[in-house]
Amino acid sequence: MDLISTTSDLAAACDRLAQHKVITVDTEFLRETTYYPLLCVVQMASADEAVVVDALAPGIDLKPFFELMSNEAVLKVFHAARQDIEIVWHLSGTIPHPIFDTQVAAMVLGYGDSIAYDQLVDRVTGHRPDKTHRFTDWSRRPLSEEQLHYAVSDVTHLREVFAALDADLRKRDRSDWVSEEMEILTSPKTYDFHPERAWERLKTRVRKPRELAVLIEVAAWREQEAQSRDVPRARVLKDDAVGDIATHAPTSLEKLGTLRSLPKGFERSKWGADIIAAVQRGLARDPATLPKLEKPRNNSNGAATVELLKVLLRMTSERHGVASKVIATVDDLEQIAASDQAEVGALHGWRRELFGEAALKLKHGQLALAIDKGRVVRVDRG
Repeated sequence: MDLISTTSDLAAACDRLAQHKVITVDTEFLRETTYYPLLCVVQMASADEAVVVDALAPGIDLKPFFELMSNEAVLKVFHAARQDIEIVWHLSGTIPHPIFDTQVAAMVLGYGDSIAYDQLVDRVTGHRPDKTHRFTDWSRRPLSEEQLHYAVSDVTHLREVFAALDADLRKRDRSDWVSEEMEILTSPKTYDFHPERAWERLKTRVRKPRELAVLIEVAAWREQEAQSRDVPRARVLKDDAVGDIATHAPTSLEKLGTLRSLPKGFERSKWGADIIAAVQRGLARDPATLPKLEKPRNNSNGAATVELLKVLLRMTSERHGVASKVIATVDDLEQIAASDQAEVGALHGWRRELFGEAALKLKHGQLALAIDKGRVVRVDRG
């Protein structure tokens, strides 16, 4: 198999692939030392062929690949598509569509939460993919024959996996469930990430509006700095340090230097003054413009309701053969316990039909859970 390394060969391959209704796609990339992923290799397959593209080849223009990704007549099949889509979005400003994510389909069909590609291939086809090159350095050239074989096998096995899952979805009348998820996965809003929302990714718990204001500003500064230098966020400032700064809100370099989460002497670096400026912007913000802080949900009744909802979720998951994670998260359950109008996926679409309605009935005493012959069962109370 020849490695595609010129724009003309790529265009010809994409023209051939575009003649098929379904193709499989995968990418190999690096992002350990960068903010944006570095696309190294693209592999694609139709029913007739499989190709591997050297995305780092000198002078190659990936435009034919991006055009194929946005070709509405061709269904693109990925496994765990989010990072692949993010790469295409960053490089071309377009999002692959339509797509099919075998990881999501597997969750809908009861293969477990976020099943790995090699495990899914093994369970569906009986093949055991070679995992040797999973963590190889795909930016080094030349690529070895073993790397090329690994890349090709990723998309050829994916053809069999897609065919099996698609048939099972149709048989169980769940194709629309996956289609619903794909619309979310291919929405530009999913990838149009702004620095002012960077704080939402942090697990740091802030309790006061002042702390939240500083957190928003410092997280936004770190995001912009990481983007402009194309380095990982942690290379600029670690998460615990961002949280520490939000809590203490140092307004001078001297105070910044007292924080134990920062390296010794950090306040004297070129970033010290930038952080103090971000803190001061946060302290100057009007509290009325801030997002509302969630009220603690630690009352005993709320906690007990969440525990009951967890049991109902597990029971629903097992009964219908759907991974619990794709139905609802623990955060979803906490929000449902707090409000019947919670804006969570579990109260919309097929999830509401499968679980959400029963969750609300359980919350209001219209449904009970009991144990019958060693199994948890639901008891409707009218």
